[in-house]
Amino acid sequence: MKALFIGGTGTISTAITKQLLEKGCELYLLNRGNRNEALPTGVNVITADINDEDKVAKLIEDLEFDVVADFIAFEPSQLERDYRLFNGKTKQFMFISSASAYQSPLADYRITEGTPLSNPYWDYSRNKIACEDYLMKQYRENGFPITIIRPSHTYDERSIPLGVHGTNGSWQVAKRMLENKPVIIHGDGTSLWTMTHNSDFAKGFIGLMGNIHAIGESVHITSDETVTWNQIYEIIADALGVKLNAVHVSSEFLAACSQEDLTGGLLGDKANSVVFDNSKLKRLVPDFVATTRLDQGMKQTIQYILEHPEHQKEDQEFDVWCDKVIDALDAALAKIKE
Repeated sequence: MKALFIGGTGTISTAITKQLLEKGCELYLLNRGNRNEALPTGVNVITADINDEDKVAKLIEDLEFDVVADFIAFEPSQLERDYRLFNGKTKQFMFISSASAYQSPLADYRITEGTPLSNPYWDYSRNKIACEDYLMKQYRENGFPITIIRPSHTYDERSIPLGVHGTNGSWQVAKRMLENKPVIIHGDGTSLWTMTHNSDFAKGFIGLMGNIHAIGESVHITSDETVTWNQIYEIIADALGVKLNAVHVSSEFLAACSQEDLTGGLLGDKANSVVFDNSKLKRLVPDFVATTRLDQGMKQTIQYILEHPEHQKEDQEFDVWCDKVIDALDAALAKIKE
């Protein structure tokens, strides 16, 4: 198989790249070259900014692919560019959308690919929906061979997946745990969530590559494991070897008092219970099974981050904000008890 990835160095694409090379795929990555130092041997790198359409068109002029996948498209105009570049040059075009595009709030917590797409809380999700609409139009009217992939919360060893964190990543939450400081969990922590290790996601994605039954289809790829946010934070604390000191705070309150925009990522995503039905994926990729349990994957992630200080990025602004939120709740409680 001959494939081209636009991007190729993110959380999701890194695992796919690794597994494809192990299978002997002829793989090209098209990116600006800013994060290629850790790429495995055997990748063919095309160094260019995908937004420089004329340059990219010249670089791929003599190339054709079995699969082209765009991991960094977020708006319809970017897919319009991809269509101009790759129509007639690939047998399958795969777009990475998002499970946050599904109806929010959900009418039914069980999500299938037939769940309506609608997210009034988050521009990111609405843009992904618009991207999907554009691609389906090209498939129906022009035969452009698309497959839409909807990841949910996918993680790797480089970052701890969490519900509430600052703009500088999630390490500050782990640091608060290590210092026995209270950690904020949105809501009462009992809503359901699904986290997928990127190595498991890669297995499903690769099974859809070159799969004639995936053309014209939308498929989400997630683990079948469902956990509560309380369990997630307990798993992280356990991996760190500390006792969790949790403070539960209403998602609406957090969104209202945050200096960053939590409305989309929290109210439009993580605050809602989600359980994914992966029947369609398993029908298209019969041997797919997610095998990395969250507690197992989290131990690997915590160990890696503790051994690599470059991933321990502190966020003092977020730390101060957490203390302010918790102090405000304590003051409100004291006031009521007067």
